[in-house]
Amino acid sequence: MGTKKLTFSALLIAMGVLLSNLIYIPIGASRCFPIQHLINVLSAVMFNSYIGVGIAFCISVIRNILGTGSIMAFPGSMIGAFLAALFYKRGKKIIHAFLGEVIGTGVIGALVCYPISKLVLGKDVAALFYVIPFSISSLGGALIAYVVLTIILKRNIINMVYKQ
Repeated sequence: MGTKKLTFSALLIAMGVLLSNLIYIPIGASRCFPIQHLINVLSAVMFNSYIGVGIAFCISVIRNILGTGSIMAFPGSMIGAFLAALFYKRGKKIIHAFLGEVIGTGVIGALVCYPISKLVLGKDVAALFYVIPFSISSLGGALIAYVVLTIILKRNIINMVYKQ
């Protein structure tokens, strides 16, 4: 990985950790962090690889160490980042990364959180308990990313940054 990509990855990790303390949506028993989803879609499009999974993992680890995250951040963010990158790699359109994030976090990540909640945290919740809050959060963050990326790509900012 080049210096610019490594630097931008570190910037996204820092943004994810810092902004998650400032911008979150309380929905039921869950706190939804749209910034993580924004970062997942951005990294899927800008890196065109699975670096986003590493970024999501780092953000989750740091947030848990700082006490601002939960164990639920791992499956939600990492599965969303993986599918966003996979869908974008296949379709080469921002909407594909958007859909990958929403399906990965909002549906699959939420379903993976059920056994974690039951077995690790000892919370007795319904199997679909996390689907609505995770879907709302991922839709919001992915929508913001879609708008931001549309502007960035129209102005050719990504190519300007990587050519310098």
